[in-house]
Amino acid sequence: MAIEIDLDACVGCGTCESLCPSTFQIQDDKSYVIGDGSDCDLEEVINSCPTNAISVSD
Repeated sequence: MAIEIDLDACVGCGTCESLCPSTFQIQDDKSYVIGDGSDCDLEEVINSCPTNAISVSD
């Protein structure tokens, strides 16, 4: 499983980091994946992103 961030769509709002700080980190007004998401509800994070910048692929 790969967590992907569309950096063009990301506005750096921080919702993903607040929901899952061990997987996402805001740097330079963009979100970056820093973990594997194993301890997060990734579906909640994906659905909470206001710009739909987060996706998961196999």
